[in-house]
Amino acid sequence: MSIKQATALTLRQLRNEVGLSQEQLARKSGIDRTYISGVERSVRNITLDSLEGLISALGVTSEEFIRRLHCELIK
Repeated sequence: MSIKQATALTLRQLRNEVGLSQEQLARKSGIDRTYISGVERSVRNITLDSLEGLISALGVTSEEFIRRLHCELIK
C-alpha cells in the first residue's frame, strides 16, 4: 500500500470513528469538503499543513496519526 493510500484510509477511519461527516470535518478544519473527499479517495495529494489541520480537527495527536498510518503501511 502506498503512503497516499494509507493516509487516505487512516483519515477516513479516524473521521468515521469520531462520527464526523466530511462536511462536518470540513467546517471544523476550515478545509473544503471536496478536498477532503479527494484525499480520502486517494485522488488528491494532501499537504502537510492540511494534514495537520485535519489531524487537529479529528482530535488526535500527530503521534497517534503516525502510529495508525504505520499500522496501515505494514499490513
